[in-house]
Amino acid sequence: MPGCLKKTLFALASLVSFVSFILIVVAMGTPKWMTGKILCKTGADLVNATDPELIKFIGEIYYGLFRGGKIRQCGLGGRRSKFTIFPHMVKKLNTGLHVMIIIFLCVAIFFSLVSFGFCILNAIKVPYRAINGPAGACLWNFLAGGFVVLAVTSFMAAVKLHHLTERIANFQENIFRFVILEERFEDCFWICVASATSHAVNLLLIAISGIHFPKIKTKTEEVNVTAEDIMY
Repeated sequence: MPGCLKKTLFALASLVSFVSFILIVVAMGTPKWMTGKILCKTGADLVNATDPELIKFIGEIYYGLFRGGKIRQCGLGGRRSKFTIFPHMVKKLNTGLHVMIIIFLCVAIFFSLVSFGFCILNAIKVPYRAINGPAGACLWNFLAGGFVVLAVTSFMAAVKLHHLTERIANFQENIFRFVILEERFEDCFWICVASATSHAVNLLLIAISGIHFPKIKTKTEEVNVTAEDIMY
C-alpha cells in the first residue's frame, strides 16, 4: 500500500483510540448507566392500592459506577435523594464484581492511550520491531476493546444476576421496601459499547493498512535510435 495512504489510516486509527479514551472517561464520571422505575411495595400494601392509585407509589432511580439518585414515592409525594456508591453502599453490593468493573475500565483507558501512542508512531515512521508495528497496534487495540467488553459484560451480570438496582434502591431503607418495575441501560452504558466498537474499527483499519496492493507501472515507449539520429 502506498506510504501516504498507510500513514493516513494509522492517523485515523490514533484518532479513534483517543476518542475511545475520552468516551470511557466520560462514561465513568457520569451517574447514568442505569435508570428505572421503583414501586414502594410497603406503602402500596398498607393502603391496598389498586392500579389507578399505584402511580402515587412509583418512583424513579438512576445510578452509575460511583453515584446516583432516586425519587421515593410512598404515597406522600416524591422525595429526592442522592447517594454515593463508595464507601458504604458498595459493602451491600457484590463488592468484588463492582470493583472489577472499575478496574477493567481503568485498564481499558491505559491500553487506549497505549494504542493511541503506537498508532501515532506507525503514522510518522516505520518501526523496526513487530511489537511497535501493525501487530503491536492490533495487540493494544484488542486488549483495550477486550477490557471494555469485560466491564460491560460484568455490569450486565451485576444488574441481571445480582439484582444491582434492587439492592441500591433498598439501601438503608428500614421501613419501606422497593421493587423494580422497569430497568433501562442508559447513554453511559452504550458509550462504553461504542468505545469497544471503536477498537474493532481500529483493528479493521490496521488490517487494511497491511494489504499490499500491486504497484501500477506505466509502460515506457521504446525509442528506436537510428544512425541518422546519432549523427545529428
